[in-house]
Amino acid sequence: MSSSTSPIGIFDSGIGGLTVLKEIYGELPQEHTIYLGDTARVPYGIRSPETVTRYSFENTRFLSAKQIKILVIACNTASSVSLEALRTNFPVPVIGVIEPGAKAAADATRNRKVGVIGTEATVRSNSYTRAIRALDSAIEVFSIPCPLFVPIVEEGWTDDVITEMVAERYLSSVREKGIDTLVLGCTHYPLLKPVLSRVMGDGVRLIDSAIETAREIRGTLESLSLLNRSTGHANHEFYVTDAPQKFLSVGERFLGRKIEHIEKTKLEMEV
Repeated sequence: MSSSTSPIGIFDSGIGGLTVLKEIYGELPQEHTIYLGDTARVPYGIRSPETVTRYSFENTRFLSAKQIKILVIACNTASSVSLEALRTNFPVPVIGVIEPGAKAAADATRNRKVGVIGTEATVRSNSYTRAIRALDSAIEVFSIPCPLFVPIVEEGWTDDVITEMVAERYLSSVREKGIDTLVLGCTHYPLLKPVLSRVMGDGVRLIDSAIETAREIRGTLESLSLLNRSTGHANHEFYVTDAPQKFLSVGERFLGRKIEHIEKTKLEMEV
């Protein structure tokens, strides 16, 4: 049985979900966390919905065995295809990154024109469009895939002239639609906010789903009386499904802090 001092469980296909974890650190500094990066099978964005859902179940079983009190799907692709299945099949509360970002976008837009950028799988799923229009059917949503942003971020070129050229190429079409709000629909993208802000201009608000997800987690834990009220040191564990070297070097840049405890693990695979 989980309790208020039980950890928050977070999974992603790899490193990008660390932007969500970083916001959890800021919003909920007393909470213990366990992060699973499925680095052996990254990226999820090129997989079929059935495969991503199977991976999500395997990740969730691993984290559930560690008595987590809430599960965070820190991956837009997995959130878009497996959220409801996980909520149906596991007893812990499950938070994805799409619903919080969609709500923030619907609240932020003034001209009811919203852009969404993400992986090809996330854009193809139309998950942000459905979530935003469920809140306000009058909002126009313009989605474009930006597949090069992920390797650019992992290379460390987060504020580079090459990055700005790629962003200009991707975003010119959605900028011409007159949007006033842009959803960063991939957990890697918050690291590109300076470039994206310059390319889009001062009149466009960027919605960081990582920030909104951390707020959603706080609200859910509060409503369930599961906030950790202790003042002791928070423990943060990391697990990966492949060699941890790259995860460590890139992940510490994502988090802005040292990763103290990391283990390579093997997931129980579905047959």
